[in-house]
Amino acid sequence: MNYGNRLFYHRDIYNLKDTEELFFRAIIENVKHHADNCTDYERILSQQGFSIEDLKSIDDIYKIPVIPTLFLKNHTLYSSKSKHLMFKSTTSGTSGKVSEMALDLTSSWRGLGMILGTFFTHRLLSLRPTNYIVLGYQPAKRNKMGAVKTAYAITYTAPAIHREYALKDTGTEYALNMEGIKNALIKHEKSGLPVRFMGFPAYFMFMLRELKESGIRLQLHPKSLIMLAGGWKSFFAEQVDKETLYDMSEEILGLGGRHIREFFGAVEHPISYFDCPNHHFHVPIYSRVIIRDLNMNPVDYGVPGMLNLITPMMTSMPFTSVMTDDLAIMHPGDECGCGNSSPYFEILGRVGLADIKTCAASASELLDIKKGGAEV
Repeated sequence: MNYGNRLFYHRDIYNLKDTEELFFRAIIENVKHHADNCTDYERILSQQGFSIEDLKSIDDIYKIPVIPTLFLKNHTLYSSKSKHLMFKSTTSGTSGKVSEMALDLTSSWRGLGMILGTFFTHRLLSLRPTNYIVLGYQPAKRNKMGAVKTAYAITYTAPAIHREYALKDTGTEYALNMEGIKNALIKHEKSGLPVRFMGFPAYFMFMLRELKESGIRLQLHPKSLIMLAGGWKSFFAEQVDKETLYDMSEEILGLGGRHIREFFGAVEHPISYFDCPNHHFHVPIYSRVIIRDLNMNPVDYGVPGMLNLITPMMTSMPFTSVMTDDLAIMHPGDECGCGNSSPYFEILGRVGLADIKTCAASASELLDIKKGGAEV
């Protein structure tokens, strides 16, 4: 696994050109590992007619059979023995079913390298004492959601003085804590210390509306930071554009667009995509992004399609090439204007459920299994 380890500790995280061969070798290494250690994954490759010899250059990685995230909500695939798994998390389950992700030692080591490289590059690490507002669940042993663990981990990017959660753990259930959020923010404004927010865009908007309706206007510390992750999910009907959200933040908190950072990721593809100053998700060296049409063919820049994410990070589970339920579009890096030459993608929304089910059903048919009676 030397190629993968080298890739995830490379210093220049957006230098795709100079790391292209390293990424390609890491992908070949990763596919071989999973084919040798996961019978179901080997069967998918075989029945798709895929051979490792099909990968002549990095331009061929689109040939690696994709695994839809909807399929992974019904079928858990492992390439490591359970005794070697160190860390487990799940999706939020907003669709009714969850995907599971588990890391072994090698996957965890690579993830650490990615986190360090990404956070240093985007200057998200600070030694300044900071208060946190987490617009989500307070961690609890019974809560295995990856988003909860990620949000808590991010509270270590600067020394935490206080953490306030929108959903507090009572020991038996979660209780909405909006009054606690309000009181904490008023106190934090007077403290003279920065505040870091973490949560979904929808939750952030709901908090801003609540503050506005309560007549609360704040001027938080200029080193404060707002970190938003994920889409609007079940709140898509209330979605507002970024400019509107940023304006609301400026009005209520005194923190405009330059204080807001967004990132994208998925349990089935644990690569962190942080936005640039122009709020675009550039592709780091740890992954490649392919946009596909409904026939699974790659499309050119500027053409919308289904988002296919590829990475050699995971050795515990065969998540080398996954198909999300996101509709996206790719752009060349020079269209951004931020100075980053790496291509960037834009999330447009969710793919129609029928299309996702068709894609997932195809994978299920290849395995000819219905584990636990689950259906896609």
